[in-house]
Amino acid sequence: MTLALLLSAVLAVACVVVVALPFIREPEPQSDALDELDEAERRQLELLEERDRALAALKELEFDHRTGAVSDEDYRAQVGQLRRDVAAALRALEGELATQARIEPSEQGQPPPERN
Repeated sequence: MTLALLLSAVLAVACVVVVALPFIREPEPQSDALDELDEAERRQLELLEERDRALAALKELEFDHRTGAVSDEDYRAQVGQLRRDVAAALRALEGELATQARIEPSEQGQPPPERN
């Protein structure tokens, strides 16, 4: 009986160690160097940040209006410009993504897709 308990305990500890080992072990990184962004990726990142800032400002204004921190008059005065900023940022981002989609196939040595 005690031998069975001892073997069970050893087996349980071995199972815990085997399962926990991948979480305990420090992974070896392939490389610590970050890839440098090219001009298109940098432009896309700038547009994404611009979009995020515009959306955050609009969201904050709407929250402040709902909580009463911004009056109806101030809200109406500011919301139009913020919505235009968001729309402009989204249009610029869409244009950049469309431009990159047209450029990428030819960069890979493939002809760009034909339009009918």
